[in-house]
Amino acid sequence: MLLNQNDIGGYVAKQDDRYIVKDNPFGKTLVISSTRLHGGQETTGHKHDGQEEVYFFIEGTGTIQLNSFFFDVEAGDIMPIDDGVFHKVYNKSDDEDLYFICVFDGKRK
Repeated sequence: MLLNQNDIGGYVAKQDDRYIVKDNPFGKTLVISSTRLHGGQETTGHKHDGQEEVYFFIEGTGTIQLNSFFFDVEAGDIMPIDDGVFHKVYNKSDDEDLYFICVFDGKRK
């Protein structure tokens, strides 16, 4: 399976005025997920016990929160997220989307 970072295929898993999230499951357990976070918006913060993730930032600029730490991110940045770490993404731009791809184990607990 060959995917393009601009459209990972799959299906729309979530969509509202904040973002569009697409998931594309593959293999036995992995999922590639993309999020197009609209200007001035933020994701719902959450954590996953028993699951690690990796975020790849493709377009835009923003901030990712990991527990109580905040990191500025931009296109080209990669952020690994450890098991059980609270994470939330903020789009710092009012008029530009922040687009990122995440890879995780689809067998979330």
